[in-house]
Amino acid sequence: MKFLKKEDNPRRKIFFLAVLALMVIVGSFLIGRYPLSLKEIFGILTSKILSVEPFWTEQAQTVFMNVRAPRVLTGCLVGCALSAAGAAYQGVFQNPMASPDILGASAGAAFGAALALLFGADGSVVIGAAFFFSLLCTGAAWLISQRTQGRQILGLILSGIVVGSLFTASTSLIKLVADPTDQLPAITYWLMGSLAGSGQVTLLFSAGIMAVGLIPLFLLRWKINVLTLGDEEAWALGVNAKKMRLIIVFCASLITAAAVAISGIIGWVGLVVPHMARRLVGNNYRYLMPASMLMGAAFLPVVDDVARNMLSSEIPIGILTAFIGAPFFLYLITAKGGSA
Repeated sequence: MKFLKKEDNPRRKIFFLAVLALMVIVGSFLIGRYPLSLKEIFGILTSKILSVEPFWTEQAQTVFMNVRAPRVLTGCLVGCALSAAGAAYQGVFQNPMASPDILGASAGAAFGAALALLFGADGSVVIGAAFFFSLLCTGAAWLISQRTQGRQILGLILSGIVVGSLFTASTSLIKLVADPTDQLPAITYWLMGSLAGSGQVTLLFSAGIMAVGLIPLFLLRWKINVLTLGDEEAWALGVNAKKMRLIIVFCASLITAAAVAISGIIGWVGLVVPHMARRLVGNNYRYLMPASMLMGAAFLPVVDDVARNMLSSEIPIGILTAFIGAPFFLYLITAKGGSA
């Protein structure tokens, strides 16, 4: 990205990120253990609208429609959601270390999924349980913070840490009593994060819920700029800081819960990607929010491509995001002019 100089218009950089995300999506469609050509993909998609004589195999259509496309698009949505949530939390809490799991969303989802797996559930039941307990955890943190003394933002962060710790301990208890030959491996694998279970149903589930959270975050992104100034300055500019913070935290928590419910625990994306976007377009959320969304939508599918193709067996994506995210974050905070 060296050719994108600092004096370039942020809109140009966002356009570049949009093109990059589109290229990543198309490239990810082609990559896999069952290779597909661009011509085959175009033909399969066109056949859904027009009458086209098939020149592709039935297996190719099944792989693309039922496996490859849902997985790639789900990865884009999850990356977009986690990055947007991380950027929103960092602005609302005025804390560069804030990430999507700061209010315990990941801990709640882990408990819900582990509980469902303990009782022999699978598929949509696990996703539903993870989503419900993720929202329950963040909701409990918010309610507790309303009764804390002192700064409300600090109280909310501390409440999230406490509630998240309780859910994490509960997950550990479930792992302790789980069957070590069947249930424990399933719980452990889910906690490491993966897009392997993505399908058309999970894609529609995540797209619908994430749209409810992502659209308001995008439309209200300029008000996050105001919240970063503090409550008094926000009030002076005509923004109800408490109400706006509640809306943004709710939207960020909603998309985080949906993302974690369908993919498991995928760390570092919501922490690192917003800082990468901040280095590219600056701190203005008018540009930072769309840049974070697009960069996350491009980043996670690339990592997933590596996860499913590097070795003979699939690598949990949460492991790779940690290996990539941690060193890159160290670079961001130590490089000259780092924003973290």
